Amino acid sequence: MKFSDFKNKIPALKTNALGGLEAQFKLAPAMRLRYDAATIQANNPRKAAVLALFYPNQQEETCFLLMQRARYQGTHSAQISFPGGKIEPRDISLLETALRETYEEVGVSKASIMPIREMTSVFIPPSNFLATPFLAYTEQQPIFHMNDEVDQTIEVLLSDLFAEESISSVMMHTSYMDSIAVPCFKLNNYTVWGATAMMLSEIKELFK
Repeated sequence: MKFSDFKNKIPALKTNALGGLEAQFKLAPAMRLRYDAATIQANNPRKAAVLALFYPNQQEETCFLLMQRARYQGTHSAQISFPGGKIEPRDISLLETALRETYEEVGVSKASIMPIREMTSVFIPPSNFLATPFLAYTEQQPIFHMNDEVDQTIEVLLSDLFAEESISSVMMHTSYMDSIAVPCFKLNNYTVWGATAMMLSEIKELFK
């Protein structure tokens, strides 16, 4: 999709109805389906926010940013995600959290980012976070400066998200799952699953 076409869609993106849990659950691991609203509330999850940032590449095609987290002794080591993190006391809103974390992790300044809208929050059971995604865009391709929490940035064409062949399934073995099949997106030869895949599923439906 050309970036000019993306910008023409922004008014509709702001007003179209969200797909919500129904859209997210199309790419949800089976274990995630056990958590209804009451169960999530009972867990008293910590709040977090992430940013789905769209921008033009050098060919004026619309891209969005994913990143691979650095390896560490923790639940989300080396996973593919949007920039983002937990809310801090100084953040006046979850959007501010998403913007601050984006600057800290990949060096894109708040001044260059234009928010579009808030999406449906996603509960992340292993770390007990309730993460709220925000859509936003920049007018130019950013120059990324990563901190030590990020192994690499991943530039994905928006058109690749729309391709039906991007949806797949993979066997996962983690500290909290033992060899189960999970739905995923295959993007730039990376496997995107879990909360990020659920967010992308809702974003994909919003464009449609």
